[in-house]
Amino acid sequence: MLPRLFLTMSPRPATSVRLVRWVSSGSVNIAEPLNFWAGERRWSNRKSNGGNVYEPATGRVLCHLDECGAEDINEAVKHAKSAFNTWKKMSGMERARTMIEAAHIIESRREEIAQMEVVNNGKSITEARLDVDSARLCIEYYAGLASTLSGQHVQLPGGSFAYTRREPLGVCAGIGAWNYPFQIAAWKSAPALACGNAMIFKPSPVTPVTAVLLAEIYAQAGTPQGLFNVVQGGQETGRILCQHPDIAKVSFTGSVPTGKKIMEMASQGIKPVTLELGGKSPVLIFSDCDLENAVRGALMANFLSQGQVCSNGTRVFVQKDILPEFVKEVVERTKLIEIGDPLLETTRMGALVSRPHLENVLSYVDQAKKEGANVLCGGEVFLPSDPKLKDGYYMSPCVLGSCTDEMTCVKEEIFGPVMSVLSFETEEEVLHRANDTTLGLAAGVFTSDVRRAHRVVEHLKAGSCFINNYNITPVEVPFGGFKMSGIGRENGQVTVEYYSQLKTVFVEMGDVDSLF
Repeated sequence: MLPRLFLTMSPRPATSVRLVRWVSSGSVNIAEPLNFWAGERRWSNRKSNGGNVYEPATGRVLCHLDECGAEDINEAVKHAKSAFNTWKKMSGMERARTMIEAAHIIESRREEIAQMEVVNNGKSITEARLDVDSARLCIEYYAGLASTLSGQHVQLPGGSFAYTRREPLGVCAGIGAWNYPFQIAAWKSAPALACGNAMIFKPSPVTPVTAVLLAEIYAQAGTPQGLFNVVQGGQETGRILCQHPDIAKVSFTGSVPTGKKIMEMASQGIKPVTLELGGKSPVLIFSDCDLENAVRGALMANFLSQGQVCSNGTRVFVQKDILPEFVKEVVERTKLIEIGDPLLETTRMGALVSRPHLENVLSYVDQAKKEGANVLCGGEVFLPSDPKLKDGYYMSPCVLGSCTDEMTCVKEEIFGPVMSVLSFETEEEVLHRANDTTLGLAAGVFTSDVRRAHRVVEHLKAGSCFINNYNITPVEVPFGGFKMSGIGRENGQVTVEYYSQLKTVFVEMGDVDSLF
């Protein structure tokens, strides 16, 4: 068993996290600040306390949120602008070398970062390691693109010509979500930095701990002082950041309502935004599928990170003639999911991120029962056998049967380990039902008919579609949604366009042909 933070009286090994110190009462204080600008950790200038931050696995107080105000953000922006003026003048190859060094540091500190992410978020150590890997790969990928950024030469009549320059935007703001704290910080910063920008990143106030590790890593790798900064806080901090006149762009991952507010605030300064918002994604399972593969896909589509994934395929449409066999297999596999201490290697489902969120997810299960759905398994508070985890935020993964399109559990994003199973008969029918939502982040189809697979995907109104798999997010491939699931893309080559701007230059080689 890996050492449990905050539950023993001995400190972590020297190779582990440096953020905590133990006190005789068994509670924990953060000994170092979680804000970072001008190349070092900093306490905010505000005197107000932003409230407690909890460890999901135990329910213990992890730290108190040190919220940044306008004075702090002004300081961070000032240093970011200074770093930007240095960074933008460097060649793509020079930027790439620094980013590759950051990726190497992440690789060397993989276990430390993953363990801290578990404490920060509650997900299993197995998933946390994969998140750290994704962060590293993203930085490596955009390091590779940094030296390829280029414009276009256009020959004009008479020997004149024009060319385009792809230039950075300036200081960008990144606002992260609590389900992938470290990974999202990398997904937003890597393309920004590759294009020559600086970034100020605000983590979710629920999971504030690991973004500062990325800031330290970038600094250690040799980026200019102030290039990547972290400011902690809630809505007010986010508002100040979005409305700051020297912030050139805002990239946000989170809920639709908050995304709308950020878009509105950014519009006051005509700032571009990238919004990766919520989803209520469908998975279509046809009778000619590989059933074993479909069952595995449905589990991956619903129970990663305790179901707290925006792209999760929580509306599972199963063709009627294989419904009984599919449900039997899914329920049996769901019951076998190992729930408990997220730092254990055998655990496959850790704790939900907070007690209010756990209660909200459970309320959806109760509402589903009232509306006629059958709870085929799970949907209850789970109490781990380890008494040290008795106050953690655990629930058993839930499969709901006999669902209909009008039920709340089918229409609204639950953001927890709750799978809603629905039946269908024809392709035309299920496509209409799958698209009957204001959201469009992801969708999946399981079938052995390659023509059907591509035909169905063509008609699915979702930005990220999967054929015979689900929730695969290689950094080389763009990720993002249609409709109210967002604007812009994360990852892939296209994201360069969202962190840069195009300048056109006309060069006259003759005399001005004037009408006056």
